[in-house]
Amino acid sequence: MESPKRRTEFETLLLNSLREIVDDVIAWVVLPNHYHILARVQSLGDMSAALKHLHGTTSRQWNIEDDLTGKRRVWYKFADTAIRNEAHLHTAFNYIHYNPVKHGCVNDPYEWRWSSLSLYYDDRGGEWIREHWKLFTPSHDFGNGWD
Repeated sequence: MESPKRRTEFETLLLNSLREIVDDVIAWVVLPNHYHILARVQSLGDMSAALKHLHGTTSRQWNIEDDLTGKRRVWYKFADTAIRNEAHLHTAFNYIHYNPVKHGCVNDPYEWRWSSLSLYYDDRGGEWIREHWKLFTPSHDFGNGWD
């Protein structure tokens, strides 16, 4: 998903594919080589099936478009994490929105347009986001083991 066009298309496909099977998509980010979703689900099996279908169709399409059919694996298995409590939920929310900075895509998470951060900014404002960050960000960086 190196190109902005491909990220935009994938973001739309991802959110549309989850619309009917999740209770609530809380946060998301789409990066050049992976994505994160924070959602309330009734059935992890339904989520897995939806992502399997999405990954199958997009990998086939992208490999055809890039003339790499049979030469490139686009997706790998997804990993899920059960949210333990309210603090963990909010820390995961912050992690998702900080991910473009962590991976060197931008210097400021507000600069990355393929995430839900702008929706929260528009709905709740910058002050809410700053307070949320102060309350629910680990004192160390978001490296391995933060969750």
